Amino acid sequence: MKNILGIRKEIKNKWERRVTLTPAAVKMLKDNFGIKTLFQLSEKRIFDDQDYIDAGAEAREILDEAEIILAVKEIPIKHILENKIYLFFSHTIKGQPYNMPLLQTILDRNCTLIDYEPIKDENDRRLVFFGRHAGYAGMVNGLFTLGHRLKALGISNQFENIKQAKDYPNLDAAKGVIKELGKEIKLPDRINPLVVGITGYGNVSIGAQKILDLLPVTQIEPDDLLTKELVKNKIYKVVFKEEDMVEKIDGGTFDLEEYYNEPDKYKSKFEQYLPKINLLVNAIYWEEKYPRLVTKEFTSKNKLHNLIVIADLSCDINGSIEMTEKATLSDNPVFIYNPQTDSIKDGFDGEGIALMTVDNLPAEIPVESSEWFSKSLMPLVPKLFEADYSKTFDELNLSPELKNACVVYKGELTPNYKYLEEFLN
Repeated sequence: MKNILGIRKEIKNKWERRVTLTPAAVKMLKDNFGIKTLFQLSEKRIFDDQDYIDAGAEAREILDEAEIILAVKEIPIKHILENKIYLFFSHTIKGQPYNMPLLQTILDRNCTLIDYEPIKDENDRRLVFFGRHAGYAGMVNGLFTLGHRLKALGISNQFENIKQAKDYPNLDAAKGVIKELGKEIKLPDRINPLVVGITGYGNVSIGAQKILDLLPVTQIEPDDLLTKELVKNKIYKVVFKEEDMVEKIDGGTFDLEEYYNEPDKYKSKFEQYLPKINLLVNAIYWEEKYPRLVTKEFTSKNKLHNLIVIADLSCDINGSIEMTEKATLSDNPVFIYNPQTDSIKDGFDGEGIALMTVDNLPAEIPVESSEWFSKSLMPLVPKLFEADYSKTFDELNLSPELKNACVVYKGELTPNYKYLEEFLN
């Protein structure tokens, strides 16, 4: 290989300013590993073009000289070059229908695709991710949505002073505002006490909790919502694990491994908590095979006066939160879902529940998320250039964490991803 790396500009939407590698990482690759970087110029990238040039990278309109090409989000079909090795979040490994044409194009053009999402270590922990930053931005936006929804309902509240994550110069600025607010917090009657429910305990949840913990919160267990009297003028945090959200249909004992392997044996019990929650932050991994947490049927049949906002950080369309009808953009982040009419209306006004469903939340804090992502990706880049791609996939000497994340190899689905043939057809 010629040791030439390409970095694409992000064009999925105007808010996508993140990068895969920072200029500092590009310089390190050149100085320490002899890897040359080509990059496409971009007016909106969070790091200036000149920063990359100063780091030793060269600007190109088309990255046809590069053997390996990096991007953050999906690459438009017309820009997929033949016989290239691509790394990006392809959003194909669940068989997502909207990206099957992209996957087919990668196959047809004899490309190799390594998806960031399944890059994991021997303990099944993800190595390359933006997760915590989705949690950081998601909780900031959740509190922002809570404040503006209450304001739209005619309820004056301190949370309306919190801006959307994208409107702060950096994450520290947002943290400072929230921490300061927490020093003299006064809750309006509608949310007194304030109960914030967070589903999941992975990286997204951890990020969300770190932001919420800037306020004077008291953590309680899910069962406490059902059995204890909550005290006024307090902010309660409740983190839900799988055993809190689902139960066996036959009434047997919950078993985590069984739930993941045989989810059809389980049903949701999460909705019993909804009448007690004011702000629900959804941060779980979800697939169609798992029970939904919040259904349209339940919300249409039950008066959920207390449930003001759902911040769906997972953002699976009609997924674990069934009324997540669409992913929203950063310039229009919120819609109101009316359970009685099964309809949505953009903005903060209207009858129903406010949903914040921005699907690329880390892009709202692009400096911090890019620096984190670059740091996690950097150790793997030299390994990409050590492999001999003239060999068959079985013989390919690619490091295991990358090889296991290789969805397509030279125009063919790899053994771990053969199941995608069903979705392509």
